Amino acid sequence: MTESPSIPRPSLLLKQMSADRRRQAAQAFWRDESGANEQAEAIAAIAQRLKFRAKSVVVLPEARKIQYLLDLPAIPEAVAARLLISHHIAHKRVMMAAFLDALGVAHDNGMIAEDAVIPQESDRIHAAVRAIAESFPAEDVALYLSTLSWQDPQTWAVLAKLPETQIPGKQ
Repeated sequence: MTESPSIPRPSLLLKQMSADRRRQAAQAFWRDESGANEQAEAIAAIAQRLKFRAKSVVVLPEARKIQYLLDLPAIPEAVAARLLISHHIAHKRVMMAAFLDALGVAHDNGMIAEDAVIPQESDRIHAAVRAIAESFPAEDVALYLSTLSWQDPQTWAVLAKLPETQIPGKQ
């Protein structure tokens, strides 16, 4: 991933979330069927921290895995990125769909269609950002836009320049 000076790394974005939202993200993470690689990385980090074998961590109840993940002193970037993605897929689909609708991008309930074309005109992207900024909490919008920017910095490069990507009170 290309680092952008104005968009914090996923692990820093995660730290900026409220404790309740981080817990929701961790719950979504452990239930995310697409996150097997990142879950394995999280299991290894938890096992190392607790001095457990990985297979002992795998069989822990979800509530304990959530807590151990949240208690890690440093969450690997790939795991943090998947936590953000899982959070959005599980809890922010309405906002994701509203953004893509405003942008005119084909999607399935907020998930960009495989053959979708993302317009690159900064005016169109900014108009779509303003549309969701008027309808959703600023913190949710900033987190979503920052997550998009990290997922695909080339496609969403213009987002880093927009004030809506700054999480309120977290600059």
